[in-house]
Amino acid sequence: MTLPGSTPVRTPGVLPVRSRVASALRRGLWWGVLSLTGGVERRGRLPRGGCVVVANHSSHADTAALLAALDARHAPAIGAAADYWFASPWRRRICRRLAAGFPVRRAGGGMADLLTMTGELREGRAVVLFPEGTRAEDGTLGSFHKGALVLAEKAGVPVVPAGIAGTDRLLPKHGRLRSSLVRVAIGAPLPAGVSPAAARDAVRELHDRTAAEPLRDSAVRRRVASVVTSRVGPPLAFCWAFAEALSWPLMPELLLGVVCVAVPRAALRMSLGALAGSLAGGLLALHLAAAGVQPPAPLTTDRMRAEVRAELAVEGARAVRHQPWNGIPFKVYGAEAGRASVPAGDWVAASAAARGGRTLTVGLAFGAFGLLLRRHRRLYGRYLALLGGGFAVGLGLIVRGWG
Repeated sequence: MTLPGSTPVRTPGVLPVRSRVASALRRGLWWGVLSLTGGVERRGRLPRGGCVVVANHSSHADTAALLAALDARHAPAIGAAADYWFASPWRRRICRRLAAGFPVRRAGGGMADLLTMTGELREGRAVVLFPEGTRAEDGTLGSFHKGALVLAEKAGVPVVPAGIAGTDRLLPKHGRLRSSLVRVAIGAPLPAGVSPAAARDAVRELHDRTAAEPLRDSAVRRRVASVVTSRVGPPLAFCWAFAEALSWPLMPELLLGVVCVAVPRAALRMSLGALAGSLAGGLLALHLAAAGVQPPAPLTTDRMRAEVRAELAVEGARAVRHQPWNGIPFKVYGAEAGRASVPAGDWVAASAAARGGRTLTVGLAFGAFGLLLRRHRRLYGRYLALLGGGFAVGLGLIVRGWG
């Protein structure tokens, strides 16, 4: 029991609950961020108790990768260059709060900075250091400084090598952020008294093996991706949506669910192609209906048409704003708008707002989902089966509800 005003007693070998909770929150944050930018994988685990983790360093994203991959129970703290991350108040706050960073001077005094962490290492914390001292630009490892090894020896904890792959593509030095899968491989603890060169070799072996490991993929996804990334991709989305606005019973969002998960970077252009096709097809449906021509409309019902006629009578072209939510196909709205003599300009403007919001939102959401599933691409075939089954059930329920 702690008396008011007294200093809490810290149990030797046990990290405070506050540190572990903060570490869990940081891990969740960076896991979420990296999941959106291509995913993060981990191989291996840290040993029980405190340890000094040494890793290669080629990107600012290395810190995020390690915070996302290492166990929260170790409450990892990251050694950060004092002359960069602690040179201004806002950088210092970001480093401390989002990365549990502590300053390490690179121009004298760095060893003393490291030794301030011996107590926390003995409590079970993992101290993460980049012994190269700076980021490499060409993918090679520089020489390792001995500070991490001295710290581990003074604290009586093991040195654990870690290889990070993918961050140099995710956020290159002096480059811009782009999508990439990040992998972290954690090796076995190194023997006591290991040299800096031996530690470097262990990290390099982990990095090279991890970087060379191919990402398991689905043959179906690769075939879909080859179509989507070719010149056929956007025209396919246009034609599908155009046909659906006239007669085709399968909405373009089904196609977006297939292609945007397969190739997330194509989500925007495929969604725009589908939107353009919907607007063109809807405009043609309006003109055909005004001329008395009615293309086949499978999976539509008289009750759907009656509901749309009632909405158009009250709201005119703005009635199409209900379409993204009520389950009535877009082609029903286009045909009934033609019979109601809705002006074509008003129809296109209202349709662009209604269909644009839905199509772009759905396409980009599927793209984000595809990024989250990047490391599970081998399961793409199963995803398609679930998507098709779910769509069939949903379509059946909608038609039955409007029957």
